[in-house]
Amino acid sequence: MLATSTAAQLRALADAHSAHNYHPLPIVISSAEGAWMTDVEGRRYLDLLSAYSALNFGHRHPRLVAAAQRQLERATLVSRAFDHDQFGLFCAELAALAGMDMVLPMNTGAEAVETGIKTARKWGYEIKGVPAGQAVIVTFEGNFHGRTTTIVSFSSDDDARASYGPYTPGFRVVPYGDPAALAAAMDERVVGVLIEPIQGEAGVVVPPPGYLTAVREACTAHGALMIADEIQSGLGRTGTTFACEHENVKPDM
Repeated sequence: MLATSTAAQLRALADAHSAHNYHPLPIVISSAEGAWMTDVEGRRYLDLLSAYSALNFGHRHPRLVAAAQRQLERATLVSRAFDHDQFGLFCAELAALAGMDMVLPMNTGAEAVETGIKTARKWGYEIKGVPAGQAVIVTFEGNFHGRTTTIVSFSSDDDARASYGPYTPGFRVVPYGDPAALAAAMDERVVGVLIEPIQGEAGVVVPPPGYLTAVREACTAHGALMIADEIQSGLGRTGTTFACEHENVKPDM
């Protein structure tokens, strides 16, 4: 069917059979190479969206295609019930790139943020000594960390949050870029501060100079973990590997 269907027919199928959580442009892509995409009717487009940063290296980069092909010829998928000969190497190289001791690979950004939240809470109860069920994580107005029920509970965007309650407790939302507001939110129950070094969905919101340093200092002073969500700002998109590096700040996660 793909060989003969028009863009309108394919869009109609998607409209009829997929949930309307996205409203894509009226373009149906059939192939892509480098920075260029081609639709089913032969029109070419310069891809400036880059799949929300996931394709910064371009479509079908020959080195990446070759690496994937080599692996597919050896093994398709190995459950985490086993180790395999690439996993330790991958984790060691990724930890070195991130400047961290350990990594926990995830499939999506929302999973990564949920894992950060769970880690901070578990650390807070078992190491910091916060009473059970009382841990607090500070987040920021204008944030976008994902679409899971817990994450939208501390969103200030009605499109992301409305109609999904009841909401998960345990979060304090403060204005972004305001050190005094953050300081006022910190107490002995705060186990973590979850921040985007540059907010990517509220616009492109760059914090005032020195703000990330102030967040790091507040976390250190109050015995809380600094959790940097670099899903949209990391891996070279801002001129450094991670945006926190612009202020020489090292988060805990």
